[in-house]
Amino acid sequence: MNSEVILHKSMTGDCYRFLSACFCMPQKDVFLGESLLSNLTGHLKKICPEASVFSVKMENNILKYSNEDLSVEYAKLFVGPYELKAPPYGSVYLDNAKIVMGDSTMKVIKLYEEEGLRRDSNFRELPDHISVELEFMYFLIYSEVEALKKADITAAKRYTERQGAFMNEILSKWIPLCCEKIKKGTENDFYTALADCTSVYLKNSLKS
Repeated sequence: MNSEVILHKSMTGDCYRFLSACFCMPQKDVFLGESLLSNLTGHLKKICPEASVFSVKMENNILKYSNEDLSVEYAKLFVGPYELKAPPYGSVYLDNAKIVMGDSTMKVIKLYEEEGLRRDSNFRELPDHISVELEFMYFLIYSEVEALKKADITAAKRYTERQGAFMNEILSKWIPLCCEKIKKGTENDFYTALADCTSVYLKNSLKS
Protein backbone atom coordinates (compact mmCIF):
# COMPACT_ATOMS: atom_id res chain seq x y z
CA MET A 1 0.00 0.00 0.00
CA ASN A 2 1.29 3.43 -0.93
CA SER A 3 2.73 5.18 2.13
CA GLU A 4 0.96 8.42 1.15
CA VAL A 5 -2.39 6.64 1.22
CA ILE A 6 -1.65 5.26 4.68
CA LEU A 7 -0.60 8.71 5.89
CA HIS A 8 -3.79 10.26 4.53
CA LYS A 9 -5.90 7.63 6.26
CA SER A 10 -3.98 8.13 9.51
CA MET A 11 -4.62 11.87 9.43
CA THR A 12 -8.28 11.22 8.64
CA GLY A 13 -8.56 9.10 11.76
CA ASP A 14 -6.65 11.58 13.88
CA CYS A 15 -9.12 14.33 12.95
CA TYR A 16 -11.96 12.23 14.33
CA ARG A 17 -9.95 11.77 17.53
CA PHE A 18 -9.24 15.50 17.83
CA LEU A 19 -12.89 16.41 17.23
CA SER A 20 -13.95 13.81 19.78
CA ALA A 21 -11.78 15.52 22.40
CA CYS A 22 -13.38 18.88 21.59
CA PHE A 23 -16.76 17.51 22.66
CA CYS A 24 -15.47 16.60 26.12
CA MET A 25 -15.49 19.00 29.07
CA PRO A 26 -13.28 21.88 27.84
CA GLN A 27 -9.82 22.56 29.22
CA LYS A 28 -7.82 25.28 27.50
CA ASP A 29 -4.49 23.79 28.60
CA VAL A 30 -5.42 20.62 26.70
CA PHE A 31 -6.82 22.38 23.63
CA LEU A 32 -3.91 24.81 23.40
CA GLY A 33 -1.05 23.58 25.59
CA GLU A 34 -1.15 20.07 24.13
CA SER A 35 -1.60 21.48 20.60
CA LEU A 36 -4.88 19.67 20.02
CA LEU A 37 -6.39 22.50 18.00
CA SER A 38 -3.23 23.31 16.06
CA ASN A 39 -2.80 19.64 15.18
CA LEU A 40 -6.42 19.50 14.04
CA THR A 41 -5.88 22.50 11.80
CA GLY A 42 -2.61 21.13 10.44
CA HIS A 43 -4.24 17.86 9.46
CA LEU A 44 -7.37 19.45 8.04
CA LYS A 45 -5.40 21.80 5.81
CA LYS A 46 -3.97 18.71 4.13
CA ILE A 47 -7.05 16.48 3.93
CA CYS A 48 -10.09 18.76 4.24
CA PRO A 49 -9.31 22.45 3.67
CA GLU A 50 -13.00 23.34 3.85
CA ALA A 51 -13.13 22.26 7.49
CA SER A 52 -9.78 23.85 8.35
CA VAL A 53 -11.38 27.27 7.89
CA PHE A 54 -13.43 26.55 10.99
CA SER A 55 -10.68 24.87 13.02
CA VAL A 56 -8.66 28.08 12.60
CA LYS A 57 -11.66 29.95 13.98
CA MET A 58 -11.72 27.52 16.90
CA GLU A 59 -8.07 28.32 17.64
CA ASN A 60 -8.68 32.05 17.50
CA ASN A 61 -12.02 32.08 19.29
CA ILE A 62 -11.01 29.97 22.27
CA LEU A 63 -8.60 32.71 23.29
CA LYS A 64 -11.56 34.96 24.04
CA TYR A 65 -12.90 32.71 26.80
CA SER A 66 -11.80 31.50 30.22
CA ASN A 67 -12.10 27.87 31.28
CA GLU A 68 -15.11 28.87 33.34
CA ASP A 69 -16.76 30.54 30.33
CA LEU A 70 -16.25 27.41 28.23
CA SER A 71 -17.41 25.04 30.98
CA VAL A 72 -20.59 27.03 31.60
CA GLU A 73 -21.42 27.05 27.89
CA TYR A 74 -20.59 23.34 27.60
CA ALA A 75 -23.03 22.61 30.42
CA LYS A 76 -25.78 24.71 28.83
CA LEU A 77 -25.39 22.91 25.52
CA PHE A 78 -24.67 19.33 26.52
CA VAL A 79 -25.14 18.64 30.22
CA GLY A 80 -28.02 20.48 31.89
CA PRO A 81 -29.32 20.23 34.63
CA TYR A 82 -32.24 21.79 32.76
CA GLU A 83 -33.20 21.36 29.11
CA LEU A 84 -30.19 20.63 26.91
CA LYS A 85 -29.82 23.03 24.01
CA ALA A 86 -27.95 20.45 21.92
CA PRO A 87 -28.31 16.92 23.33
CA PRO A 88 -25.06 15.08 22.49
CA TYR A 89 -26.66 11.62 22.35
CA GLY A 90 -27.50 9.85 19.12
CA SER A 91 -30.63 8.18 20.46
CA VAL A 92 -32.30 11.56 21.05
CA TYR A 93 -32.23 12.13 17.29
CA LEU A 94 -32.47 8.58 15.95
CA ASP A 95 -35.18 7.03 18.13
CA ASN A 96 -38.75 8.21 17.78
CA ALA A 97 -39.22 8.33 21.54
CA LYS A 98 -36.50 10.99 21.78
CA ILE A 99 -34.96 9.28 24.80
CA VAL A 100 -31.47 8.22 25.78
CA MET A 101 -30.43 4.55 25.76
CA GLY A 102 -32.92 3.71 23.02
CA ASP A 103 -32.72 1.13 20.24
CA SER A 104 -30.01 3.04 18.38
CA THR A 105 -27.88 3.05 21.53
CA MET A 106 -28.16 -0.74 21.75
CA LYS A 107 -27.06 -0.88 18.12
CA VAL A 108 -23.87 1.08 18.72
CA ILE A 109 -23.13 -0.95 21.85
CA LYS A 110 -23.31 -4.08 19.71
CA LEU A 111 -20.93 -2.52 17.18
CA TYR A 112 -18.45 -1.70 19.93
CA GLU A 113 -18.67 -5.23 21.32
CA GLU A 114 -18.12 -6.74 17.88
CA GLU A 115 -14.77 -4.94 17.83
CA GLY A 116 -13.87 -6.30 21.25
CA LEU A 117 -14.45 -2.99 23.02
CA ARG A 118 -15.85 -2.86 26.54
CA ARG A 119 -17.09 0.04 28.63
CA ASP A 120 -14.54 1.43 31.06
CA SER A 121 -16.09 1.41 34.54
CA ASN A 122 -14.59 4.85 35.18
CA PHE A 123 -16.17 6.36 32.05
CA ARG A 124 -19.46 8.07 32.85
CA GLU A 125 -20.78 9.08 29.43
CA LEU A 126 -23.41 7.10 27.54
CA PRO A 127 -22.26 4.88 24.64
CA ASP A 128 -23.87 7.09 21.99
CA HIS A 129 -22.36 10.38 23.21
CA ILE A 130 -20.92 12.33 20.29
CA SER A 131 -17.37 12.13 21.66
CA VAL A 132 -17.63 8.34 22.01
CA GLU A 133 -18.95 7.79 18.51
CA LEU A 134 -16.31 10.05 16.94
CA GLU A 135 -13.66 8.16 18.91
CA PHE A 136 -15.05 4.87 17.60
CA MET A 137 -14.72 6.14 14.04
CA TYR A 138 -11.09 6.91 14.85
CA PHE A 139 -10.69 3.36 16.16
CA LEU A 140 -12.05 1.85 12.95
CA ILE A 141 -9.73 3.95 10.78
CA TYR A 142 -6.75 3.23 13.04
CA SER A 143 -7.50 -0.50 12.76
CA GLU A 144 -7.65 -0.21 8.97
CA VAL A 145 -4.29 1.57 8.91
CA GLU A 146 -2.70 -1.11 11.09
CA ALA A 147 -4.04 -3.80 8.76
CA LEU A 148 -2.65 -1.97 5.73
CA LYS A 149 0.76 -1.72 7.34
CA LYS A 150 0.70 -5.51 7.70
CA ALA A 151 -0.56 -5.90 4.12
CA ASP A 152 -3.67 -7.62 5.48
CA ILE A 153 -6.00 -6.51 2.72
CA THR A 154 -8.92 -8.63 3.93
CA ALA A 155 -8.90 -7.03 7.38
CA ALA A 156 -8.37 -3.56 5.91
CA LYS A 157 -11.38 -4.02 3.62
CA ARG A 158 -13.49 -5.13 6.57
CA TYR A 159 -12.63 -1.99 8.53
CA THR A 160 -13.30 0.20 5.49
CA GLU A 161 -16.75 -1.35 5.18
CA ARG A 162 -17.38 -0.86 8.91
CA GLN A 163 -16.48 2.82 8.60
CA GLY A 164 -18.88 3.30 5.72
CA ALA A 165 -21.72 1.57 7.53
CA PHE A 166 -21.13 3.49 10.76
CA MET A 167 -20.98 6.78 8.91
CA ASN A 168 -24.06 6.17 6.76
CA GLU A 169 -26.25 4.47 9.37
CA ILE A 170 -25.27 6.40 12.49
CA LEU A 171 -23.02 9.47 12.34
CA SER A 172 -24.46 11.18 9.27
CA LYS A 173 -28.01 10.65 10.51
CA TRP A 174 -27.69 12.67 13.69
CA ILE A 175 -24.43 14.60 14.20
CA PRO A 176 -25.26 17.28 11.58
CA LEU A 177 -28.58 17.82 13.39
CA CYS A 178 -26.75 18.16 16.68
CA CYS A 179 -24.37 20.69 15.13
CA GLU A 180 -27.32 22.76 13.94
CA LYS A 181 -28.72 22.78 17.46
CA ILE A 182 -25.34 23.92 18.80
CA LYS A 183 -25.31 26.87 16.40
CA LYS A 184 -28.87 27.82 17.30
CA GLY A 185 -28.31 27.37 21.01
CA THR A 186 -25.11 29.33 21.61
CA GLU A 187 -23.50 32.68 21.02
CA ASN A 188 -20.12 31.25 22.00
CA ASP A 189 -17.88 31.56 18.94
CA PHE A 190 -15.72 28.57 19.86
CA TYR A 191 -18.67 26.17 19.90
CA THR A 192 -20.18 27.69 16.79
CA ALA A 193 -16.90 27.05 14.96
CA LEU A 194 -16.68 23.52 16.39
CA ALA A 195 -20.18 22.77 15.07
CA ASP A 196 -19.26 24.05 11.60
CA CYS A 197 -15.94 22.21 11.59
CA THR A 198 -17.54 18.92 12.59
CA SER A 199 -20.45 19.08 10.15
CA VAL A 200 -18.22 20.06 7.22
CA TYR A 201 -15.71 17.32 8.04
CA LEU A 202 -18.43 14.67 8.20
CA LYS A 203 -19.93 15.90 4.95
CA ASN A 204 -16.52 15.64 3.31
CA SER A 205 -16.05 12.13 4.72
CA LEU A 206 -19.31 11.02 3.11
CA LYS A 207 -17.91 11.97 -0.29
CA SER A 208 -14.64 10.08 0.15
